[in-house]
Amino acid sequence: MKKSKILKIVRKLFLITFGAIITGFALGSFLSPNDIIDGGVIGVSMILSNVFKLNLGLLIMILNLPFILMAWKKMGTRFVLLTGYANIVLALATNYFHDIHATNDLLLATVFGGIILGVGVGTILKSEASLDGTEMLSLIVSRRFGFSVGEFILFINVFIYAVAGLVFGWESAMYSVLTYFIGSKVIDSVMEGFNSSKSVRIISEKSAQIGEELIEKLDISVTYLEGVGGYSGLNKELIYCVISRIELPKMLDLVKEIDPKAFVSVVDVHEVYGGSFRKR
Repeated sequence: MKKSKILKIVRKLFLITFGAIITGFALGSFLSPNDIIDGGVIGVSMILSNVFKLNLGLLIMILNLPFILMAWKKMGTRFVLLTGYANIVLALATNYFHDIHATNDLLLATVFGGIILGVGVGTILKSEASLDGTEMLSLIVSRRFGFSVGEFILFINVFIYAVAGLVFGWESAMYSVLTYFIGSKVIDSVMEGFNSSKSVRIISEKSAQIGEELIEKLDISVTYLEGVGGYSGLNKELIYCVISRIELPKMLDLVKEIDPKAFVSVVDVHEVYGGSFRKR
């Protein structure tokens, strides 16, 4: 058990280090040299660094420190320590890459900077740490004042990009918004996984026959659930299963052959653990 825990911690530290380094690469080599900013505390740090000619890596670490300490009670000691470590590595990486300019093309800097930034931040978030104090602050503010986390972060970022427009110019601010959009989509992909599966619910009068065919022909594990029709009040048997995207068309064809009137609900599933499910 101790060995397993040590390996888990080492793995997290490795991923956090990797995430912080490539985030620093995105900031130092793509975004900062082209006056393109990220949102949140990092964005504020980039604006202040440009206006007052201060060290960007050091600014990010200093501005994040109050939020890290603020999160101590809410998020726990482990989160604070991992987040503090991530910010130290980010500061060092940003300063190291600051004089290594990858491109002067604004569109390339926006797209590739956003992608690399998203991979780095997503890796760190998945490792139970954070690089931006805005998210930590949003958890506290949302409970105290009734805002949702998303609404608070959106409000803060709109203000930051408005200031960026005044400092860097509105064209740069628009590129910054595009970077944030690309980065957020990449973060979602990293957090949720690229190989999303499908959760399927089937309601049919021939549920037993459909279930048998799914097991025999597609080798899909199914679960039968009991339900009651809202209008009819009659008992109904539902089929629940999780399948890969490749198997979905075959499964739908099979269901239609047996019962063209069957009701089928399909939902994206990003993480699947345990059971007899296999990713094909």
